[in-house]
Amino acid sequence: MNNKIGKDDFVQGFVPNHTHGSVDYTSVADGHVHQCLDVTHPPTRTNDGSHVHYTEGYVVFEDGHTHYYKAYSGPAIPVGNGMHVHYYDFYTTENDSHRHRVKGVDQPAPGTE
Repeated sequence: MNNKIGKDDFVQGFVPNHTHGSVDYTSVADGHVHQCLDVTHPPTRTNDGSHVHYTEGYVVFEDGHTHYYKAYSGPAIPVGNGMHVHYYDFYTTENDSHRHRVKGVDQPAPGTE
């Protein structure tokens, strides 16, 4: 029997060990942006029965430098069809006398909570 969950499977409840990906751009600062390509860590359960994801990494090298980030997502947001997403909003480290804001919604993953 195959117990694997596919990306198109309707899944009620919490799915352990899933991750989310995202592709976004930072805010404009010092006349440029950076692309932010990210995959989260597996979920951390919260006291209210939801979960969040920790993430850290570097934005893509641009304008002679890069920036580092560490952040947690918001709680799970059900989007239908047994999937959920997370909102994120964080700032990068300051390099070259500026920093960037990154905000958006990650890619859907299985589970309704």
